[in-house]
Amino acid sequence: MKISEIINNLGQPGFSFEILPPLKGKSINQIYNNIDSLIEFNPLYINITTHRSELVYKSTDDGLYQRVSERSRPGTVAVAAAIQQKYAIPAVPHIICSGFSKLETEYALIDLNFLGIDNLLILRGDKAKHENRFIPNENGYSHASELIDQINKFNDGYFFDDTKMDINNEQLFSYGVAGYPEKHDEAPNMDIDLMWLKHKVDKGCDYIVTQMFFDNNKYFDFVKRCRNIGINVPIIPGLKPVVNTNQLTILPKVFHVDFPLDLATELAKCKDDIAAKQVGVEWCTQQAKELIAAGIPSIHFYSLMAVESVKKVASNIY
Repeated sequence: MKISEIINNLGQPGFSFEILPPLKGKSINQIYNNIDSLIEFNPLYINITTHRSELVYKSTDDGLYQRVSERSRPGTVAVAAAIQQKYAIPAVPHIICSGFSKLETEYALIDLNFLGIDNLLILRGDKAKHENRFIPNENGYSHASELIDQINKFNDGYFFDDTKMDINNEQLFSYGVAGYPEKHDEAPNMDIDLMWLKHKVDKGCDYIVTQMFFDNNKYFDFVKRCRNIGINVPIIPGLKPVVNTNQLTILPKVFHVDFPLDLATELAKCKDDIAAKQVGVEWCTQQAKELIAAGIPSIHFYSLMAVESVKKVASNIY
């Protein structure tokens, strides 16, 4: 079932969260442990992130260094399949432009189709760490909307090179995209950011999940602006509880989000991470309760390094 259909058929506010595939060579058991700790809240779906390759330097036998491309967290497709099989919960793998070619994307779509995984989250992805701006992979894409075109073509029964496929194209992919209540950091202004978001919705996006935010007014204003330009798909708020004092500066820098004065003030008072984690749980709980009272159908939690806090927040609101 499509994520949008699951959300629209809810009788009460839903719950979902995001996980990372394990580092290369690590066991999947840590992921299972995290899911097991949150399963009591009946997650509607579980997102699995995808990570690009990065250039690293490795020593050679002659004492020199060689620059090679390496992906530290492979296995998004496999992890999605394992989760969906083990828990009978829809798994939603991320499909990204960053670091992937059209052919690699096609292979991922073929594998997901075979495995019966038909919900996706479509993202451009981050720039490479060694680059000062986003540069697409050779034979890859610069924008998420181009990925959407390839997925739509796949749904129509064609590979990206227009060759007719002979696989199960009756099982169509549905997909969501990201929205930015505080504007994507590369967009020149909010109006243009929303114009491109509507462009993706017009191409077939079923729902939007937002970047994390800490001020609900930013989300409410974002939804209002979306509705005013004809974006009518579900807009799922993404929340993340702060878990340590460093995030007071790291999260705004990395994710280009603002901390409200009250939250920043309380975190600045914290003498250790235990206190900061408690402030994060209380603030996130307050956010969630206000959002639910406003009638949102579902909340998506960014649980990286925050599974324990997400569980506490969920216990407070579900």
